Amino acid sequence: MSRIAEVRRVTKETSVHLVVDLDGAGEAKVATPVGFLTHMCETVARHARFDVTLSAEGDVHVDAHHTVEDVGLALGDALDRALGDRAGIARFGHAYVPLDEALARAVVDLSGRPYLVFEAPSTPELAHVTPDFPFALVEEFWKSVAFRGKLNLHVDLLRGRNGHHAAEAIFKAAARALRQAVAVSESGILSTKGTLTA
Repeated sequence: MSRIAEVRRVTKETSVHLVVDLDGAGEAKVATPVGFLTHMCETVARHARFDVTLSAEGDVHVDAHHTVEDVGLALGDALDRALGDRAGIARFGHAYVPLDEALARAVVDLSGRPYLVFEAPSTPELAHVTPDFPFALVEEFWKSVAFRGKLNLHVDLLRGRNGHHAAEAIFKAAARALRQAVAVSESGILSTKGTLTA
C-alpha cells in the first residue's frame, strides 16, 4: 500500500507544495527562501528516510516565521494523510542525536492526539541558529508538525551552546524518531481502543 501524500497550502503569506513518501530512500528536492529551513527539510528527509519534494515561497521580507510555520503545517498534514488509519505502524519512536557539544532527544507517539513538549535552555548563545533564523522557530516548526500530524512529540535539548548545532541535533533526533514510529512492524492497530485516528 502506497504511503504517499501531497499537500498544497496557499495563503496571503505563503505558498507551499509538498509531497512526502514515507517509504522512500531519504531523497529530497527542497526549495524554500529560508536557507536553514531548506537544509533542515533535507536533513529530515535523509534521517527519516522519507522522499520529500518541497517548494515554498513566503513573506520573508517580514521574517522567516510564516514560511517555517507553514512548511511545518504542511509536513504534519502530509504525515497524517500518508499514515491513513495508522494500522500496522510501530507507533512509537525515540532517538538521541549528538552534534559536537549539543545533545538532543526526541520521543514520538503517532497516537492521533496532538501534543508537543519542547524543552531547551534559554541562553544568549541559543537565541539564534543563524542571524536570520531565531532558535524559537525550531519549536514553532515542530509544534506545527505535531498538531497537524496528530502526534505526541517530546523534544529535549539536553545540552548545547551553539544554536546551529542544537537546532540540527533536534531536527535529526525528531526525524529518526519518526523513522522508527512510521515503520510497518505490527499487525492491526497498536491501541487498546482500536483506533489511532479518533
